Amino acid sequence: MSIFVDSDTKVIYQGLTGSQGRYYGLLNREYGTQVVGGTNPKKAGEDVDGIPVFANCADAVEATGATASCIFIPAAGVYSAVMDAAQGGIKFIVCITEGVPAHDEAKFYNELKAQHPDVQMLGPNCPGIITPGQCNIGITAGHIAKPGGPVGIVSRSGTLTYQALYELQQKDIGVTTCVGIGGDPVPGTSFIDCLAAFEADPATKAVMMIGEIGGSAEEEAADYIKNHMTKPVSSYIAGVTAPPGKKMGHAGAIVSGGKGTADAKMEALRDAGVKVGLNPTEAGELMAEIVASM
Repeated sequence: MSIFVDSDTKVIYQGLTGSQGRYYGLLNREYGTQVVGGTNPKKAGEDVDGIPVFANCADAVEATGATASCIFIPAAGVYSAVMDAAQGGIKFIVCITEGVPAHDEAKFYNELKAQHPDVQMLGPNCPGIITPGQCNIGITAGHIAKPGGPVGIVSRSGTLTYQALYELQQKDIGVTTCVGIGGDPVPGTSFIDCLAAFEADPATKAVMMIGEIGGSAEEEAADYIKNHMTKPVSSYIAGVTAPPGKKMGHAGAIVSGGKGTADAKMEALRDAGVKVGLNPTEAGELMAEIVASM
């Protein structure tokens, strides 16, 4: 099994007619993802390599039965794209776009919770989600992901999402689903959302969690793991050597007032029984030990 997406998931690419939307939309279709349409109000009725383009998500959902969308819209248009998807009947929204204004993120996050509580938002500023061998939505390279489980991956860092997949592939360990939640201040999907989904998924037997400095998401995840998870977890927290008060990479990775440090996050995770590696490779090796002991 998997979480959030599988081989039956039908996806609309919002921004399919743009260069990046076209590139990844076609690449994901080649992987085997059911890319059934795109949206662009100025190009409705056209197609991209046989994929029909619709004026909006409501039209696309009505014509194709799509349940997921992937947003490759420039940052200024993301709020409208998210709401178009939710109002159009999309239940799982993946937003790849980075640089989305924080107030826009907070606005659509709160509006989705209030008006569309059945909609799951992933991102913005994330690599997307892949259930290896079944469905790839976003920018993750499919060839580095080994299908078949038993490990689920959730990562806040985009680049380290790929490394986590590669580390497990090198050890011949398959993945149920890998979720890149993104590192912006207002993520649509949290560590806890993914941990709860993996805990409920019978095919996922263990979880690899990649975090980084800044915020309190990892500490909150540690508390959830300690009190609710029955499945073993390995982890790596990026940013051990980051100087306090410095922004590292993006808006979510900033340490202030002694909070959000890598050391504090690792301590919380260890206290929750998580096996914590000092680098991504070690986290992969710890997961290999977990899998071998099953």
